[in-house]
Amino acid sequence: MLNVAENGFVVSESLWEWAQRLIPSGTQTLSKAPNQFVEGVTPKYLRKGAGAHVWDVDGNEYIDYPLALGPIILGYNYAPVVEAVTRQITQGTTFTLMHPLEVDVAELVVTVVPCAEMVRFAKNGADVTTAAVRVARAYTGRDHVAYCGYHGCQDWYAVTTPRDRGIPKVLKKLMHPFDYNRIETLEALFDSYPDDMACVIMEVPGEDPCVYENSGRNFLQEVRELAHRNGALFILDEIVTGFRYSIGGAQEYYGVEPDLCCLGKAMGNGFPVSAIAGKKEFMKELEEVFFSMTFSGDTVGLSAAKATIEELMKKPVIEEIWRKGERLHRGLNMAAAQWGVPFKVTGKPPRGTLVFKDEEGREDLILKSLFLQETVKRGILFGGPVFICYTHTEEDMDRTLNASFEAFRLIREAIDSESPQDYLEGKPVTTVFRKR
Repeated sequence: MLNVAENGFVVSESLWEWAQRLIPSGTQTLSKAPNQFVEGVTPKYLRKGAGAHVWDVDGNEYIDYPLALGPIILGYNYAPVVEAVTRQITQGTTFTLMHPLEVDVAELVVTVVPCAEMVRFAKNGADVTTAAVRVARAYTGRDHVAYCGYHGCQDWYAVTTPRDRGIPKVLKKLMHPFDYNRIETLEALFDSYPDDMACVIMEVPGEDPCVYENSGRNFLQEVRELAHRNGALFILDEIVTGFRYSIGGAQEYYGVEPDLCCLGKAMGNGFPVSAIAGKKEFMKELEEVFFSMTFSGDTVGLSAAKATIEELMKKPVIEEIWRKGERLHRGLNMAAAQWGVPFKVTGKPPRGTLVFKDEEGREDLILKSLFLQETVKRGILFGGPVFICYTHTEEDMDRTLNASFEAFRLIREAIDSESPQDYLEGKPVTTVFRKR
């Protein structure tokens, strides 16, 4: 049995008390903040990980599914990656001149990612989505951007979110959202701004792109063609899907080659590294576009990326995370249906989302909180996203499904009581982007 909360959360709570005095918001990453979990029954700090398991600072052990918000694809403390990084650290992490790993990893990315003819590296997803938009603006001489999904904390995108303080509002005039799987919403944007769009940038959410009967192409292919027809670049943000849906990402899985793509998260199995890749015609703009950072070519991230990609090429990682994810999704959905709980885990097996709906079809944060509460008490750490890694075991799946079955049983009881909030033992979860 997992040793959950036997030691309490004394160290976690002490750290959090100090963090609020020293760190604005108390956290470096909004999606890791205590309000994204049920405060009171969930630890606030993790100290170590191995495989698909993590241990909090008080010594309690959990099976982990957010997996650091997606970067862990092989597993925590995965030996081939750790050994490669350790070897490199003993030789140096950053230098006065360039390092051969820059060439080695670029060649690997070009080998496995369909659209990649040239590559540049960075640390975060927001670094490379920003670079991609800059490239598109430089190449087209246009300023407007059509977007779908989430693309990071830099000004050009962050101005579209409720957290837009400190950003010149004039930037918002250049940003135009469209809806996934509704090509007419993008067509309307091009009609309204016929010669102004520099690019279309989008990520792939959980659901499949629909196929349009008039063309036989899927939504991603239709978006690419529509962008090109209007003189705009097509950028696929694969920070989440890259190296997960297939080794070549969603673009390989769905059969569409973007002009540029953005990679990160799983690329380094938890080490900080990201990349912008794409067609040489567009990537050459980076010879003039300002995109230069001290640690873009640091050897820690690059050695991790090399080891990770080589593992993906040698081992059946993609097949395994699909297989285990399918089992988890099917088991969760069956258990919820058995107890009549309005729940569904949506998305693709390697990357899902927990969805609870109220009677009006809106997200039910109370029921979601109850699920997170009851599973974490049983040693299962869920959050918003549900990721699978190579080292999740069948025993992990068994424990997770058994714990979830018990959680749904209690949720059914809570629903029947007509006061489900009374079953919460802590504060309910909130959303990162609060409505104003």
